[in-house]
Amino acid sequence: MVAVVSGLVLIAGFVIDARSTTTAYLVAWNALAAIPIGALIVFMTSYLVWRRWTEALHPIFVATTGILPVGAVTFIPILLFAREIYPAIADGSSLPPFRAHWFVQWFFVLRTVIYFLIWITLAQWLRRAWRNDEAIVRAASVGSIVWTLTVSFAGIDWLESLDSEFHSSIYGLIFLSFLLVSGTAFVIAAGLLSSRQIGPSRGYSGLLFSVVLLWCYLHAMQYIVIWSANIPKEVAWYLVRAENGWQFILAALSFGQFVFPFCALLSSRVRSDPHWLLALCGLTVAMRWLEAAILILPAIHGLSRVVTGAMLIAAGLFLGSVFWMAFDAILTRSEESEPLGAIWWRARAGTEARSAGQGR
Repeated sequence: MVAVVSGLVLIAGFVIDARSTTTAYLVAWNALAAIPIGALIVFMTSYLVWRRWTEALHPIFVATTGILPVGAVTFIPILLFAREIYPAIADGSSLPPFRAHWFVQWFFVLRTVIYFLIWITLAQWLRRAWRNDEAIVRAASVGSIVWTLTVSFAGIDWLESLDSEFHSSIYGLIFLSFLLVSGTAFVIAAGLLSSRQIGPSRGYSGLLFSVVLLWCYLHAMQYIVIWSANIPKEVAWYLVRAENGWQFILAALSFGQFVFPFCALLSSRVRSDPHWLLALCGLTVAMRWLEAAILILPAIHGLSRVVTGAMLIAAGLFLGSVFWMAFDAILTRSEESEPLGAIWWRARAGTEARSAGQGR
């Protein structure tokens, strides 16, 4: 019902204000689709660095990357309304010849289809290689290279091109880190919530800590290079995000994604506590919404704040419910695991039974 009602609200939004609705939908889609796309590279890494986590989290990896087709299908509204938010697609006459041809709409759609076909194929390859040592190393090695290249191009196409005047040579890696922290945090959180014994939380805390540091390093590098070079078109990208309230959202992202997790994970007690780790993973996934908003919303002009805010909620509910249903369905079919929903309900029933027993 959540998916149906929110979907109808989105349809009404596309009719009333296509520009604001498409922008809000793009923010929500990036925040949620980052999970399966980012989990794909973590899946490959688990094959290359074979440890206990490779076995323990395998069903989670399979279920998370299994929703990539859902991510592809839910991207269709953005392709249909691309002219509303991508200036290079709407009018490429003022662009250099190469960029004008690169951002022709049919070519933009074709590249997007190719990206998803590649990622879905890689996910299938990784699943089929399971229990075959040679195939595992081959799939993960080739897949890591292909994933990195395609993700970099996708980040430039989907996010950087929202501002036709801005260019950063490191933007592809910025988008890569966006996906990596999201996929890592979700997989670890799902593993902690599952009924499987995934091992001590200290190792997973170290993994989360490392990807958060990489995320911070890449953002800091882009900022330092652009600010020191003092190129007006590139510096303006930061100036827009330092006014009109965006400075507070940027500060919240810096604190929630780096300062607080960094200080917390320095503590041995926090690293060893699965409850703390679960909370930090949840915070990391939530911070993707702020980052997606900062990357996307300031670049698009003429948005209605009311429509954009309402459609953000509707898109979050629609995409969140669709992605979760797909993830839970795949996990349910797995012979190695139990759906997280069943685990949660069983835990709740046990708590209620204990409470009733204490009452008697």
